[in-house]
Amino acid sequence: MLDAVAALSREVALAVARTGEITWADERAARLLGMRPGTPLTALAYDGGAEKVARLVDAASQADVERWEVLFAVAGQPVAVAFRGRPHDGGAALVGSLVAQDYGALLAQMSESMSELATLQRETERQKGELTRANRALDDSSRGMVALYSELNEKSDSLRVANEVKSRFVANISHELRTPLNSILGLSKLLLSRADGDLTSEQEKQIGFMRRSAESLSEIVNDLLDIAKLEAGKLVLRPTTFEVADVLGALRGMLRPLVTSDAVELVVEDPGPLPRFETDEGKLSQVLRNFVSNALKFTERGEVRVTARDNGDGTATFTVRDTGIGIARADRDRIFEEFGQVANPLQDRVKGTGLGLSVSQKLATLLGGHITLESELGEGSAFSLVVPYVHPEAAAMTEMAERSREVDPARSPVLVVEDDRQTLFLYEKYLAGSGFQVLPARTLDEARTTLRRLKPAAIVLDVMLEGETTWRFLEELKASEATRHIPTLVVTVTDREQKARALGADEFFVKPLDRDWLLRRLRHLAKKGPVEKVLVIDDDEVARYLVRKMLVDTPYTVLEAADGPEGVRKAREDQPQAIILDFVLPNETAFEVLDELKGDLRTRRIPVIVSTSKTLDDDERRRLAADTAAILSKQTLSREIAIARIREALEKAVVA
Repeated sequence: MLDAVAALSREVALAVARTGEITWADERAARLLGMRPGTPLTALAYDGGAEKVARLVDAASQADVERWEVLFAVAGQPVAVAFRGRPHDGGAALVGSLVAQDYGALLAQMSESMSELATLQRETERQKGELTRANRALDDSSRGMVALYSELNEKSDSLRVANEVKSRFVANISHELRTPLNSILGLSKLLLSRADGDLTSEQEKQIGFMRRSAESLSEIVNDLLDIAKLEAGKLVLRPTTFEVADVLGALRGMLRPLVTSDAVELVVEDPGPLPRFETDEGKLSQVLRNFVSNALKFTERGEVRVTARDNGDGTATFTVRDTGIGIARADRDRIFEEFGQVANPLQDRVKGTGLGLSVSQKLATLLGGHITLESELGEGSAFSLVVPYVHPEAAAMTEMAERSREVDPARSPVLVVEDDRQTLFLYEKYLAGSGFQVLPARTLDEARTTLRRLKPAAIVLDVMLEGETTWRFLEELKASEATRHIPTLVVTVTDREQKARALGADEFFVKPLDRDWLLRRLRHLAKKGPVEKVLVIDDDEVARYLVRKMLVDTPYTVLEAADGPEGVRKAREDQPQAIILDFVLPNETAFEVLDELKGDLRTRRIPVIVSTSKTLDDDERRRLAADTAAILSKQTLSREIAIARIREALEKAVVA
């Protein structure tokens, strides 16, 4: 008897960790909804409902909750479950009632469900006692670990501070050295040009020595600056599109003057037809320059040959091969260390800092590639840079731009004016699943192009873009009638809140950006989002009211009509993006309204969702299926189902 009663129950019980993972589920939860321990509860949510499930778990982990209705996918179909829950073991205990057609049967099951909840509570209390005893036993063993971790943290902090001080020192000193160096180089060039009179041969030789020394010192300073920037993560990637032949041609012209001996030849092979690159040309060239410069320094006779080849896997290999002194196997790792050099008579003559290869290795990583080395002592070396044609960041940026070209009708577009790619990816990650869609713009021209295409729900603006400031752009936004009402949030690295507010900024924040602040302010300021109109044609005022309440705080504006003629007229005038149509209207049915809508070019393509409390026969369903996007039952209609069906209808309309 008990088994028969349990089989009819529509009540499920489960325990969920704060992270969202199911830690316990009763037999009905497993049988009816596929809920089993170890499964993330959000993974079972119906399309678009994962965020609400996560909010349910978070809320129930902190306080008692009641009447949380969410959708789960069962065999590809939505099943509505009304949950109540309370905190339990750092997570939440949840009891859900499957929203049934027969509410009388639901009430009859309530007594049994409450009894099961009491049993669950007693069992969890027992398990809690066992866990408390286990935690007490672990406390003693963890105290020693805490002391050890504390000591390690202190040492780690000391090393981190020392490294930061070193990087700041190197960067500051390098910048200070650049000013007098530039003066020395400029004055020596002026003297050698004989602008202020002739030079004796001895004077010309002395100034030449001085200029070459200054150039060597300038190279050292530049390497130090690159090292400091790379360690601080401040070396910016600037991808452009270019041809391999152009890079090698520039390399040939730039480095040919370094060939000072007739016994050494610099050969740059024609690469032939290779795909175009989309990466940082300057940094790629810098690595190759370091390779060639080193090869020429340590090659007394023979040749230095530069080649490029396609690897057939989306990458290319640049190789600089020389016939120089070579590198012993034991020294190969050391040459890539900062200031690492190999003792050799030739090394003493050519001098150097040992920074070039260390910088090159870090730049190769920044480019998404790596360096390989082939060498034998006395037989020459071959340094190779393997690098992708399209940098991963550039590819990801292209994908983001492609996604932004099609505005999701279910999300509010937010124009983000930011030149740093990593920060743009962070914005997209922060706003994922929040109801907002990132429209990236890395320059003011891109931002203006986007504003001509559409009106975003909000603008997030960095006022310190590379090569330009955007204060003037902020003034333009707030001076124009078309954009002055768009909420603008200034997010930047400099604390200039007073100026931003004076120019009309609605909000201000100093980086690094806080996700909670961003979502909170966007939800407050960008209330309207994109204007997507939904027309509800229903003679029942209560039914229209319910749909209106279901779509509160969504990107949809609800229009209403009490009968077919009024609905058709509003559809023609207001051009809604979707129509929710009651099947039975005064003196007509949905078929007649559909005929009028489909017979008018102005309304033919508007997706129609039929909502009805009538049980449709097979013939009616077949006829409606041909002309509608979905058929909904009023008895089981919920906010999640309504939004999901509207979204699906809009997506189908865009594809069509």
